This record gives sequence, structure tokens and C-alpha cells, in this order.
Amino acid sequence: MTAIATYPVPAQPVNKWLVTVSIAFGSLMATIDSSIVNVALPNIRGELGASIQEITWISTAYMIAMVLVMPLTGFLGGFFGQKRIYLISMFMFVAASALCGTARSLPALVLWRVIQGFGGGALQPTQQAILRQTFPPSEQGMAMAIFSMVIMVGPAIGPVLGGWITDNYSWPWIFFINLPVGLIGIMMTIQNLHEPPDLRAANRVRAELARKNLDIAGIVLMVIGIGALQYLFEEGPQDDWFDAMEIRIAAFVCGVALIAFVIRELSATAPVVNLRLFKDATFASATLIAFIMFGMLMGSLFLLPVFAQESLHYTATLSGIVLMPRTLAMMVVSPLIGRIYNRVQPAFIIGFGVLLFVIGSYQLSHITLETSSTDMILPLVVTGAAFACLFVPLTTAALSGIARHEMADAAGLNSFVRQVGGSIGLTIFATIFTNYAIEAQAGLASHVTVLRPEVAAHLAQLKMGMIAHGLDPMAAQALAARITAGSVMRQATVLSFDRIFLFQGLLFLLVIPILFFLRVQRTTEKVHVEISAE
Repeated sequence: MTAIATYPVPAQPVNKWLVTVSIAFGSLMATIDSSIVNVALPNIRGELGASIQEITWISTAYMIAMVLVMPLTGFLGGFFGQKRIYLISMFMFVAASALCGTARSLPALVLWRVIQGFGGGALQPTQQAILRQTFPPSEQGMAMAIFSMVIMVGPAIGPVLGGWITDNYSWPWIFFINLPVGLIGIMMTIQNLHEPPDLRAANRVRAELARKNLDIAGIVLMVIGIGALQYLFEEGPQDDWFDAMEIRIAAFVCGVALIAFVIRELSATAPVVNLRLFKDATFASATLIAFIMFGMLMGSLFLLPVFAQESLHYTATLSGIVLMPRTLAMMVVSPLIGRIYNRVQPAFIIGFGVLLFVIGSYQLSHITLETSSTDMILPLVVTGAAFACLFVPLTTAALSGIARHEMADAAGLNSFVRQVGGSIGLTIFATIFTNYAIEAQAGLASHVTVLRPEVAAHLAQLKMGMIAHGLDPMAAQALAARITAGSVMRQATVLSFDRIFLFQGLLFLLVIPILFFLRVQRTTEKVHVEISAE
């Protein structure tokens, strides 16, 4: 490998807060668009005439494309520069959003969602790398607190915003809303973001080496392996997993391609994805914890809206509003964690976050059909504070030992692992939830029999009430049986939610042993690392 020289960073900085605001637009849009479309799928399906199986590709295509680009962020930034990659990604995302809003066929909409995903995939890791290079060492915790708020708030407000737009306007506006926001972000980025000479020089050396040793095999294997992996977790639950031939093929292709990809990247002269970063114990442990944590986050973000909508019969918009205390808690606690990061070891903050999450999950495991929105505020605030305690130190510590010119590589790899963790977590908890519900229903049904006097009396009461409203005795008896079966199913669903929240909290305790490997060396060096004006 060619050595990369280091260069002094100029002392004339731009306003770091203007840089922060400028690049926040892109990541916020990308994270919101990962969830905003889901609530509008029924409307889109009705207008485009697609089946339930076909319509899921609107979300699946976006997620696959976004995940494919994340590990390539550092490689592309080395060729073209971080600022150019960020602006190209923003242009691509905004243009694809406009095309998505004008699409009137399913193939066209899926195609534009793929392009939108390619643009959105590079925004998140690029923002993370730029923030790390902009803020001085003493303020790295605050930089990642800002990044964490953007990343965590997006999936939380996406369904609320999508539900409100769909209810009050029409589904194309969930894409058109990106246009003014994206254009403002592009203009502010052009004006305020400038790459420092040391990074430009390092990128030139890296680009020259990569051109001479272009890792085409690595790119091909990565696209095949990651594409198959994301397809596996997006479509597996709907296709009964390995009962479907397509899923078995995807699993085989994924395994072979990813093994070959790892071997290739560890032996390549200029690897497209720098897997050697995992030699850093802090980066490896923090990334592993983030993998587990994001799986929990996405599982929780999936479970609570489903409970609110299907069991408590809230609308999509109302369920999002009810769950807002968690998002507000994240936004309040994240800056506080950012401020104390340099004074407290990350492992202690993360350990406290784990305990908070376990407490919040235990509280959520006691929800019932009589649970009010007020009763959910405390556990939501506790879990929101927990995620802030976890996410801020993890994203800060993960890149603490990474060289400046490798920051984009590490951020892209960290974002990729985190996103895959979210996909796996969502799939696992959705599957476990379904299995728990079936088990609970079978257990309850065995006790709801006409041989029990209280059940017979309940059925008779329902039957007499419906006869009084004009139904004939046979129809009233059948309807009474269906109503009772529906009550059993609702109670089984609640029991399933309670069990899975408790399981989620206990599972998170597995993070604690990994914390022993999370050691961050504090630096006393006062070096300016802001991105400087050209």
C-alpha cells in the first residue's frame, strides 16, 4: 500500500454550525424516506393496481439500493471528494424524488426508488464523516449527538409525516416534499462546505492507487452479496422463509458472494471496502454494539405502531403522535450525552443506556387493551433516553481511532453494519411476534369453551342481544362465536406484544460483555480539524 502523507490543517475555519445545518438536510430526508412510504402503500397500491406482494418492492428497492452504496462511500469519496459525492447524492435523491411523485406505473416507481436509494445511501455516512472532520476533538461527542438526533428522528417522524400527508393530500406529495428541502440543502452545502487541503491531497494519492488497482471483483461480489442479503431479510418473512425457492437461492448466493468478498477485500491492493478497519478493537466493538442496538430500535419502531394501530385502533397519524415522547426524549438527552462524552468513559454511558432500555422494555411488557396514551409516556421517555445514551457514544467511539483520510470508509462501513442490523432486527421481531401470537391464541382458545359456565353465559348474552336487534337465532349464535374468537385473538396479540418486549429487554443485556472491549484513548492534543474555507 502506498503511504499517505499527512498535511497540516489550516487554522482558518468556517462556521461549524453552518456546515452542520447544511449537511443535515440530506441525512434527514434519507432516513425519513426509509419509513415515510410504508403508511402510503395502500393508497399507492390502489392507484397503481398492484398486488400486495408487488407493492412491497417500493420499500424493498429503496432499502437494497441504499445499503449497497453505504460501504462504497469512502471509495467514491476518494475518487471524487466528499463534497462532490455529497452534492451528487443530493442531486440524485432530489431528482429521483420528483420522478417518484410523477410515476404512474409500478415499474417506473420502483426504478426511481432505486435511484433515490443510491442517492440516499451515501448521505448518512458522508454526513457522519464530515461532522467528525469539522468539529475539534473536544467537541466530537456533540458532533455525534447532532448526527444521532438526525438518524433517530427520521424513522420516528416518517410514519407520522407520511400518514398526515396521505390523509390530507395525496401520496405523490410524500416525494414532492423533498424538493424544497433538498434544494435548500444543496445551496447551503455549496456555500458552506469546503474540503481541507490535507483530505484533498490524501484522496488524490488514494485515487491514483485505486485507478492502478481497480477492485472490480470486489465491487461485483459486494453488489451480489449485499443485494442478496437485503432481499433475504426484506422478502423472507413474506415468502415463508426457506419454504420458498427464491429465498433459498438468495441465501446461497449471499453466503458464497460475501465469503468471496471478504477474502478478496483482505487480499486486494486497493480494496473497495476497507475491512482492515475492524482490526481496531474500539471500531469493531462499537460497530457490533450498534448492529445489535439498531436491530432493537427498528424492532421497537415496528412493534409499537402496530400495537397502537391494530390493537388500540389508532390512525397512522395518531399512533405517530402518541409515540412522539420517545423522539422528544432522544432529542433532549442526545445533546446532554454529547456534552459529558469527554468526561465519562463511553462504556459507562452505554451500560447506563442498556439498563434504561431494559427498564423501559419491562414497563412496555405490561401494556394491555386498557392502556391509555398517558400510560405509555413514561416507558417511551425511558427508552428514548436509553437510545440517546447508546447511540451518541457508540457513533463517537467507533471512529475515535480512525485516521482523518479513512473517516469516510469507517463511517460508511459503520452505517452499513447498523442498517443491516436494523433489517435483521425488524425481520426477527416480526417473525417472533407472529409465532408468539399463534402460541398465545392456541393457549387461550383451549380455555374458552362452552363447557365453562362463564363462557356459555357470555355467548348466551351476546346471542340474546343480537336477537333483540333482529337477527335470527342461528345467525346470532354464529356471530356471537365470531365475536368471542375475535376477543381471543386480540388478547393473544396483547400477550404476544408483552412477551416480545420482555424478550427484547433481556436480549439487550448481551451487549454488556462487549463493553469490556470498548476502550477509547482520550486525546489532549488541541488540533483544529474543522473543514476550512478554500
